[in-house]
Amino acid sequence: MMPEQNLLSSRSNAVIAALALVFLYIPIITLVALSFNENDLTTIWSGLSVKWYLAVLDNGDILRAAKNSLIVASLATVLATMAATAAALGVVRTTTLHRGAVEGLLSLPLLVPEIVTAVALLMLFVLAGLPLGLLSVILAHTVFCIPFAYYPIRSRLAGLDPALIEAASDLYAPPWKRFVRIELPLLSPGIFAGALLAFISSLGDFVITYFVAGPGSTTLPVYIFGMIRTGVTPEVNALSAVFLLVSVAVITVAFLVGRRINETDRQP
Repeated sequence: MMPEQNLLSSRSNAVIAALALVFLYIPIITLVALSFNENDLTTIWSGLSVKWYLAVLDNGDILRAAKNSLIVASLATVLATMAATAAALGVVRTTTLHRGAVEGLLSLPLLVPEIVTAVALLMLFVLAGLPLGLLSVILAHTVFCIPFAYYPIRSRLAGLDPALIEAASDLYAPPWKRFVRIELPLLSPGIFAGALLAFISSLGDFVITYFVAGPGSTTLPVYIFGMIRTGVTPEVNALSAVFLLVSVAVITVAFLVGRRINETDRQP
């Protein structure tokens, strides 16, 4: 291929990538900009103002929904990460035949539509006699988040040197000590990445939460849905912008920590 053709192809790819980014982020940028609109009408711009952010902070229902979201996301992340770590360790130590079947089952929640998972969990909780509330939401989010936490941990575990575990066994280290002193520190980057991914997934989930939540367990996505049923207001825009800011902050922390860990791993 001629150099001119290579240059033309590179420019075409750059244009396509730019258009894709514009298509993805223009709605988000518009939402953030309108959250600073002083006018009560969302579509009419009348000046900059932060009064809608102050209104969000002064709304007790929003603060309760935010508290519920943080409680659910935090507990579900801890439980899902623990389960995903145990699953990753178990999968690595099984035979090749069983490994494929187990990994297929673990990835199934990612392939099944959320509406199916939500209805199935709702039926399970009703049959088990579990009242719908924060506990049901936490359990549902734990099941939903396990695959998100599993794959980063599994990838990190696949890259570990098995000779380290074998050396510890040769030195008569018991299994629990091998895990605490060797495997867990080496797996910590994958566990951290999986936990953050599970946290973000839980924080933004709506479909499953909408089905299994009960009175007093409304989370932010469900509350926002309730607000927009009567029309989008600047207060909804401000709340969505805050929600977006939290997600970006978590992703930024994950990126910085991951880069720091990679730099440390490359050091001799």
